[in-house]
Amino acid sequence: MTERLPLFPLNTVLYPGLVMPLHVFEERYRRLVADLQKLPEEEPRRFGVVAIRDGREVAPVREHEGPAGPLDGLGTVTGDPREALYRVGCVADVTSLRSRADGRYELLVTGTTRFTVESVDASGPYLVAETRPLDEPSGQGSGALGAVVERAFHEYRKRLAGAKEATLAGDIELPLDPQALSYLVAAATVLPAPVKQELLACPDTAQRLTVELELLRRETALLTWLPSLPAADLTRQAFSPN
Repeated sequence: MTERLPLFPLNTVLYPGLVMPLHVFEERYRRLVADLQKLPEEEPRRFGVVAIRDGREVAPVREHEGPAGPLDGLGTVTGDPREALYRVGCVADVTSLRSRADGRYELLVTGTTRFTVESVDASGPYLVAETRPLDEPSGQGSGALGAVVERAFHEYRKRLAGAKEATLAGDIELPLDPQALSYLVAAATVLPAPVKQELLACPDTAQRLTVELELLRRETALLTWLPSLPAADLTRQAFSPN
């Protein structure tokens, strides 16, 4: 079964179970949110978040050309948006929506399920995709891998705190479920967007945990030898998959 979803391309990756705030200011995405608001109350308000492979979130500013089109900002050559977007994305459920007086929106969305992009329609004000839900098996040994990754993540976080000369805000309450753990670690580790996308697209939980273990060990070693490496401030807050 496929599902037709509005698309919100971003320069970051959304994972199932993770929460993401969005500030919606471009006209094309304001139209997307306005269309979601028109849905019947009982229908879920959701769209697809896909990471941008080539291009940027915000369309370049051009004078006297009207609002940005659905492909503006994306690095397409043939006009096919799939060239500029990664194929695996995540469904975003709108959990909080606040309209501002200037027409902008503040959203809080929660990632739910992964999908693959089958085709993209660029005929409207924003992109709409035909998507197929992507199941995720546990894979062999995911439980044991989860325990090892949890220890590696705590060590990574300590090293990161040292590199930032920050104080840990206490132990993170990590989920016991290996799949939820794998997504939380993917979101909370300082990694380039293509690597985060690779983690989202892993075929099963065990493979994601295996890749994360290698990454955590590598990053921890780098932080040990080069404590001045720049990093996002991930040590002053607790992470939650809810």
